[in-house]
Amino acid sequence: MVIGTIRSNLVSREIIMNKNLLASTVVATVISSPIYAQTVEMSASELAKLQQQISELQSKLTELQEQVDAATVGVASNSEAIGEQAGDADVPVPAKSEDGITVGGAVRTNFSYTSYNEGNKDRSGDFDFDIFRVNFTGVVGDVSLNGEIRFFDYMTAIKYAYVGYQFSQNWQVQAGVAKVPFGNSPYNSHNYFFSANYYLGLEDDFDLGVVFKRSVADNWQLDLAFFKNDELGGVDGYVDNRSDRYSYDIVGARAVGEGIYDDPTQPLGEYNTFSGRFAYHFSQGGFDTEVGVSALSGGLHDGDSRAGDYQAWALHASSRYENWHAQLQHSNYHYDIDQVDRIAVGAYSFYDSIAAEATSSTFNLAYDLAVNFGAVTALQFYNNYGIVYDKSDNTANTVMNITGVSVAAGGLFTYFDWVYAKNQPFAGGSAAGDSSDFEHRFNVNIGYYF
Repeated sequence: MVIGTIRSNLVSREIIMNKNLLASTVVATVISSPIYAQTVEMSASELAKLQQQISELQSKLTELQEQVDAATVGVASNSEAIGEQAGDADVPVPAKSEDGITVGGAVRTNFSYTSYNEGNKDRSGDFDFDIFRVNFTGVVGDVSLNGEIRFFDYMTAIKYAYVGYQFSQNWQVQAGVAKVPFGNSPYNSHNYFFSANYYLGLEDDFDLGVVFKRSVADNWQLDLAFFKNDELGGVDGYVDNRSDRYSYDIVGARAVGEGIYDDPTQPLGEYNTFSGRFAYHFSQGGFDTEVGVSALSGGLHDGDSRAGDYQAWALHASSRYENWHAQLQHSNYHYDIDQVDRIAVGAYSFYDSIAAEATSSTFNLAYDLAVNFGAVTALQFYNNYGIVYDKSDNTANTVMNITGVSVAAGGLFTYFDWVYAKNQPFAGGSAAGDSSDFEHRFNVNIGYYF
């Protein structure tokens, strides 16, 4: 883009100079003509002086023209070299960033109408404050800085906070509260509520550790990570409420007879987790596709000693064709703790329960549409489906389907979602629920992003 701009400017300058040169020639011709000499009374010495000045200007224009031609050749040569380099996946050309921190954020509100809350139905829905969030991103020297803090009515949570360093053309290291590399990236969904995997801790999860990221080169990319513990310091982190967090993590083991939403009596925390994600990219018949595999494994601690282990793996695929986008993911997780079939998880200042082991499958389809409806410039229509099954606690399947559209209008971004689900958190149930009834929720999330 820059090369094209430079080249365009040079061509424009060349045209202008050629016009000036032609105009000068015409002026010289007219002035030296007998008709002009008869019309304008001018001494011979004055006329000779004027012609000399025109001749000097023509010489300067010719010199400038030669300089422009040389510069154009140089830019064209550099453009070809950069084009060859950019076309080589082994040699990416990273953009150079200037020092400085950029601050942004969002303010969001939310409307919901549900089938499972009688008060909500009587009021024809509820309109509530969602979040105020602040984002920090920038570069200081060779180090990149990234962070996001979210403010709710009922809690404050850090989503992520890490420093990054590009130690080679293809490799970057991130340290801090960073994203766990797992499954479809950046999200395994298109809607406001994510997929069912999010509520299992397998989508958009952030923990405290180190991530090594290889950019796409030779059509493949690789993420390798080690997380010491979750973002709140693990089982003995210095926090008042271990459910005051953005992403879902294990917080305890459910004892027999303990309620699904109770504060767990036996705390647990993740520690020393290794995670890896491999993805391969290819294009065929107009389709741009990524396929990959993810895996993670770590320990569980009860505050005194190791209480067990946990593992998860996933196969994923994501493909684009023109304005269409499709995602598939198949996952399995297992919390291996003696005589424990149900796990307590926490997020959004809320405790829930999941089976100690389960399998999940998701299928998402989306269509992007550019529009010009006043301030509205883009729409995305989507349908996201997910199911969690083969649960170790023998409870019913968790099913969630979300049909919706997102609307971009300048700084405003709005989700319109219709959720149809059973045994799904934030849709009238729990991942450890055992209901056969489907509930629905119509939800509108309005955000101003700056």
